[in-house]
Amino acid sequence: MCGILGLLLADPAGAAVSEIFEGLNMLQHRGQDAAGIVTCGPKGRLYQNKGNGMVRDVFHEEQLKGLRGNMGLAHLRYPTAGSSAQSEAQPFYVNSPYGIVFAHNGNIVNSIELREYLDQDAHRHINTDSDSELMLNIFANKLQETGKARCNEEDIFTALKEGIYDQCNGGFACVAMLAGFGIIGFRDPNGIRPLVLGERVTEHGVDYMFASESVVHDALGFKKYYDVMPGEAIIITKDGVKTVRQVTPAGTFAPDIFEYVYFARPDSVLDGISVYRSRLAMGDKLAETVKKLVGENVQEHIDVVVPVPDTSRVAALQCSWALGLKYREGFIKNRYVGRTFIMPGQQMRRKNVRRKLNAMALEFAGKNVLIVDDSIVRGTTSKEIVQMARDAGAKKVYFASCAPPIRHAHIYGIDLADTRELVAFDRDEQQIAEEIGADMVIYQTLDDLKETCSQFNPAVKEFEVGVFTGEYVTPVAAGYFEHLESLRSENVKARLNGINGGGDIPVDGEGKAPMDISLHNHHHAMG
Repeated sequence: MCGILGLLLADPAGAAVSEIFEGLNMLQHRGQDAAGIVTCGPKGRLYQNKGNGMVRDVFHEEQLKGLRGNMGLAHLRYPTAGSSAQSEAQPFYVNSPYGIVFAHNGNIVNSIELREYLDQDAHRHINTDSDSELMLNIFANKLQETGKARCNEEDIFTALKEGIYDQCNGGFACVAMLAGFGIIGFRDPNGIRPLVLGERVTEHGVDYMFASESVVHDALGFKKYYDVMPGEAIIITKDGVKTVRQVTPAGTFAPDIFEYVYFARPDSVLDGISVYRSRLAMGDKLAETVKKLVGENVQEHIDVVVPVPDTSRVAALQCSWALGLKYREGFIKNRYVGRTFIMPGQQMRRKNVRRKLNAMALEFAGKNVLIVDDSIVRGTTSKEIVQMARDAGAKKVYFASCAPPIRHAHIYGIDLADTRELVAFDRDEQQIAEEIGADMVIYQTLDDLKETCSQFNPAVKEFEVGVFTGEYVTPVAAGYFEHLESLRSENVKARLNGINGGGDIPVDGEGKAPMDISLHNHHHAMG
């Protein structure tokens, strides 16, 4: 999953870049591989700056000053399909027709046939392995068919219907900008990936902002915000005219449940469901499962509940309360080391866990410990955490996951792992416990997990849970899984060799910003 943002200010003389930059910082958890901003200034001129690394590394004051205009898009990349080459930093841009800028969160599962169509039929050159570039060119190709010097809202809705919705299959939330025209936000027919539109009344009129999470709207004063619905597209022109259209019939409304388990910030509300409250409920349900497996007299078996920082804290605290056990922060996190489960190479992940966490012996020595994490993916991190607890003196280590066993690929935007690297692949709970060195592994049940989220919005009856069941919301094209594994393999090799895009790729979240990779220098306009 990635982070996307689109902003249009009512003040024609306003500078969108400052709030776009602030918004990116608030969405940094959604992607640390690369960041990019493209703005639109006077006469439809486009200005961009993007590169590999975190927000703080890619953008500097002088660069931001050069991003002129009252509207713009931004993107944070998290490893998905494709590689980590610098050329794949978004937003993407095509000059024809009309000058289109595009940012995408999600994954397309029929990318092979789309690439062939663009090559053989549309005669459009695709420069990267990113399916975001495919979507941009599918949209641009349909918009080109109008043959007009200037397009209108109807032309855009038609291009979205006949291009994106009729041809692209998968989970996606997208923002687009047409030079000198306005911004667009739209979402896949199943609402797999989130997208929220906020409004803010000013003396100049209404400002509009699309963002992946509501936390951005809260922080920037967009008091009114609401979810873009499945299959819905919203166009906002530079004059502030908003047009909402159900472009394609909505399918089964099924947001990706991993947003609530792990990915989204706890202070966000997505599709009417508070991430924080859903995680509290996960703690309650997990406590029930612990009692079933360990026994009602759980205090005789477990002394203390310890979270794996940071995502599992809310659930772990609630779980400890429900079990009548002490809650302790046994692991202290070094906040300047990035996430580990997306890192290439098991050895690198193992090394990084010790850099990332330190176990306090005072909270482990001589105790039976229940460690709570949001999920268990490869098991490499979990194994190190269990060993750290034992090294700190724990007698017994129970390991609980807020999510069920992950046994299948995530195909809508999270590059978890090669399926065979998943610790739960072809293993039962006892074998998983043995693999990570725990005395017992306790998993949340899928029904309980669904209930922890759906109870807060009865309109959401289903969730995308393919990582747990192997059954996905959308049809998956033949050969796609093999294609996905091939891309992952190439990506890992390129990262390890340090040859991607001509420079080293940060693998621990401590990004190094290379040169600006825009079509032109960031002080100049594109096109």
